[in-house]
Amino acid sequence: MLSGLVIVDKPQGWTSHDVVGRMRRIAGTRKVGHAGTLDPMATGVLVVGINKATRLLTYIVGTSKTYTATIRLGQSTVTDDAEGEVTATASTAEVAEQAIHDGVAALTGQIQQVPSSVSAIKVNGERAYARVRSGEEVKLASRPVIIHRFEVHSISRDAAADVVDLDVTVECSSGTYIRALARDLGNALGVGGHLTALRRTHVGPYSLEQARTLEELAEELNVLDMADAARALMPNRELSPEETTEISFGRRIAAGAAPGSSAAATAEHPAAAFAPDGSLVALLADAGSFAKPVLVFAPGTGGPSNGPGNSDRPGTTDGPGNSDGPGTGTSGAA
Repeated sequence: MLSGLVIVDKPQGWTSHDVVGRMRRIAGTRKVGHAGTLDPMATGVLVVGINKATRLLTYIVGTSKTYTATIRLGQSTVTDDAEGEVTATASTAEVAEQAIHDGVAALTGQIQQVPSSVSAIKVNGERAYARVRSGEEVKLASRPVIIHRFEVHSISRDAAADVVDLDVTVECSSGTYIRALARDLGNALGVGGHLTALRRTHVGPYSLEQARTLEELAEELNVLDMADAARALMPNRELSPEETTEISFGRRIAAGAAPGSSAAATAEHPAAAFAPDGSLVALLADAGSFAKPVLVFAPGTGGPSNGPGNSDRPGTTDGPGNSDGPGTGTSGAA
């Protein structure tokens, strides 16, 4: 059975769920999921898991993301991006370039960010965007995110429209809302702002250079093997033949790192363990002087074994991120 990751270049106007539906038809299987939702307006890297590889998606969702984006200063919208109606305008004539750079610097590093009110975050069991669309005013709590890089490449002024467009690159932690950065930068400058373009270029170790359009994938399904995907995503541990056998049956082996060290693998951030032939055997977490399997795969097949190590595997059949509705994603969350 075909299993692996597909790096899709999501087209504009498609939801992430639309892409999953198309990939189900291309791959000929229902077991497809994605890691890290993109809004319909956004394009770029969407990591899709097929069959058993959906179990890796849990570990991809929390990785850092990188985007190129265009931020428009001088206009605020109800959605904080170009898909929402303009709610306020302000002159940008007095906005100096240095003030823009200062505002960007203030939004770099660890910050508290309030998600867009039309995000998919649930408020009393209902999606925030649904509440907004029903006419309710929604105020979400701030949460910590990390902006590793916020770089301005160009500043363009449109005197006729009285707006300023910024072309930027943002590298950020999971859970960051890029459109919220646009909103907050505009508000800090006193003129409002929103996102007009967004393209995701990296999800963890997976890049736009690896991505294929849906049309290309329909012609030739380019799948990243599970072993290669895990090698790129996680710390690696090479097993001896004896260790391979023990882990294949869900048993413990010696820890891969000293107890308490920063190199120790955890259930949330496991190590990928490989047999001498290079096949993916398991995901391991260090526990004291031992390493125990978080998820066990059958040696040489990349598929899960029936061993006891498979009882606490993360994820679901269709993988995370498979129920996105309108208004979710990274012109919503990264």
